[in-house]
This record gives sequence, structure tokens and C-alpha cells, in this order.
Amino acid sequence: MSIQWFPGHMHQAQEQIRAVLPRIDVIIELLDARIPFSSENPMLAELRGKKPCLKVLSKSDLADPVQTAAWQAHFERETGVRARPISTKQAGTIARLTEVCQKMAPARSSVNKPVRTMIAGVPNVGKSTLINILAGRKVAKVGNEPAITKSQKEVDVGRGVVVLDTPGILWPRIESKHSGFRLAATGAVKESALEYEDVAFYICGYLLDHYYEGLASRYNLEEKPAGAVALLDAVGKRTGCLRKGGVVDYERASKAFITDLRNGALGPLTLETPEMAIRESGEE
Repeated sequence: MSIQWFPGHMHQAQEQIRAVLPRIDVIIELLDARIPFSSENPMLAELRGKKPCLKVLSKSDLADPVQTAAWQAHFERETGVRARPISTKQAGTIARLTEVCQKMAPARSSVNKPVRTMIAGVPNVGKSTLINILAGRKVAKVGNEPAITKSQKEVDVGRGVVVLDTPGILWPRIESKHSGFRLAATGAVKESALEYEDVAFYICGYLLDHYYEGLASRYNLEEKPAGAVALLDAVGKRTGCLRKGGVVDYERASKAFITDLRNGALGPLTLETPEMAIRESGEE
């Protein structure tokens, strides 16, 4: 699955980041804990240079905790990088991010000056929600459609930290077809650009191999389907997504399946591992 990002937009995103970097002490890169590799911007490491970077794994309540721990360890092998999982259902995990930022910029803290941070990430990864929780009030617009944030604003979230919110400007890993499917499945792609059936077939295959128990529980499966088609057949029948004559409506079944995945109805799951990321990086 291909995702369209135009060269002009990508250049503009880079220039916006370069313009504010001199004022920034710590970069907060917000990633989707279910797809930490695919939701990572491939250019940010180069753009930030030696600036400290806090990689925040959002929506961790929807992700496989074992894989989240593996990703945290993977990211922290890089110099100047820290990683923390967060969930909007556990506000304490978010509040502690300010403490991490303070430790990553000790020179600012020692002179009682606020640590200036920039939150960056791909569309619909939860930047505005994170800012609102940090600030303890609604200061950023929240929505389920990618690219809600349109302009930059500075927010004092207290506890010695100031946040510069950037628009949903960072492009994900668009070179890989694997990343394209994962980004679509988790909602980082506008609905109008989705081919639900293609996405569902791709994700079905992975979940059958790695998270069958969640599928069996959700769809009351008595035996493991032989493949993606058989699984979507079962999903269609269990959810009533049928055409006349009892034939499965794959488009409706695919939408129901993707909705279940996004809502956590299939249990906590992660669609890529550090090992997969290393392998796929070599394929790009």
C-alpha cells in the first residue's frame, strides 16, 4: 500500500523543524506503541543532530506490553535517546514525562529556566491529547482524523517545561509497503485513502501468526482459520456482514475487523518488532 506525501510538503516540514530547533532543549517524538518503527519519521534523527530525544510510545494500553518493553530497550541503545510508554488512561505516565525532560536538559534546570520541548509525530498519533493532559486543560484541538493541528503554538505545561506543538507534519515511513498497511490499520491514514480489504487481509495474516488468542476470543473461533480469507469469512459471519444468500461482504467485514483492532477489541497487540524493523530497514 502506498501513501502519498509530496516533496514540497516534506521540504516544508523539514524547514519548520529546522527553524525552531535552536530554541529547543529536548525533542519529544510521539510514536504509536503498536507500530513504533512505521510511525517513526526517518529524517528526524538527522535533523535533530545531538539534541536529546524522548521517544514517547503512545497508546501503550493497546499494545503488547512485552513488545513495548523490547522497543523501549531498542530505542535507548541510541546515544541521547530515552523512551517511555504512555497511556491516556494512566495520566501519571504522562505527568512523569516532564521529569524525564528535566533530567535530559540539566543545564536548563540548574539555572531555573524552563526546559523547551517540541512535540513531533505523524498524523493522528495523539500529540494534541498529550499536550492537553500535560497542561491539565484543553489547549489543543483533538480529533480522530489525521492532521488536525494546523499551526505551531507554545504551551507552558508547568513543572518547568514549555511545549511547542507542531502541526501533524512528520511523514511516516512511506517507502515500505509493510509500513503502509500498518499505518492504515492503526488510523494514521485518512479514511478516504484506505483500501479496507487490502489492509484487513494483510493484518489478518500477521495476527493469525502472532495474536490468535485475541481473535479467537473476539470472534468465538472454534478452530484456527487456514488463512486471511478464512478469518475474514469468520469475521463476516460473526458480525453479520453478509450479502443476500449469506455471502460474506468483505468490505464491511474488513471495516468491522479494522475497527475492532483500533479499539483494542482484539486484545493488546503490536504489529512490528525491533527485529522486523532491522530487517525491513535493509530492504528499503
